[in-house]
Amino acid sequence: MPTRNSRKEYVPETYYHVYSRGVNKQATFCDEQDYAVFLGYLRRYLSPTSARKTNGQSVRSFSDELDLICYCLMPNHVHLLFYQRENERAIAELMQRIFTSYSMYFNKKYSRVGPLFQGRYLASRINDDAYLLHISRYIHLNSRKWRTYEYSSLRYFTDAAKADWVKPHELIDIFREQHIDYLNFLADYESRRDELDTIKFDLTNE
Repeated sequence: MPTRNSRKEYVPETYYHVYSRGVNKQATFCDEQDYAVFLGYLRRYLSPTSARKTNGQSVRSFSDELDLICYCLMPNHVHLLFYQRENERAIAELMQRIFTSYSMYFNKKYSRVGPLFQGRYLASRINDDAYLLHISRYIHLNSRKWRTYEYSSLRYFTDAAKADWVKPHELIDIFREQHIDYLNFLADYESRRDELDTIKFDLTNE
């Protein structure tokens, strides 16, 4: 039986939680450079500024097709929250480019062969605002040191950093409309962190 959410049938104008982990739960990020390279690929493809590869070939930009709302890179897995616009193939095409490029980099650096990520990445469609807010909380609370964790998008939610390839604005607006402070929203749930595992079960069915 295929893993739940492994079938890629995307719908335009929809939020998706994308998740992938290393083969046999092995590390996919071993040092600061690895995290920087993966984030660099996200920036390359999601920035509205045109980029070029080292050979001078232009890089396709997905900035008009996808919004990266939030992310968290952990030592052996990745969480990404996207809003997909009209092109229903945008997520699939972006993830293929990023995972292929990063796997080639990682295998060359660490003299390994074979797949880096376990099977097909998983994607869960988000159907309502309440679940959307909860998913963002789940992603940012992945690290036990979430307040200072370097490899999540939390700083873009607190105005500590800005980037043209990370677009949390629509989500932030929901919190402002409801008069909710985002950091308090996370902190209030920290003691109930184990309940967030229900999202992991829903995503992977494992």
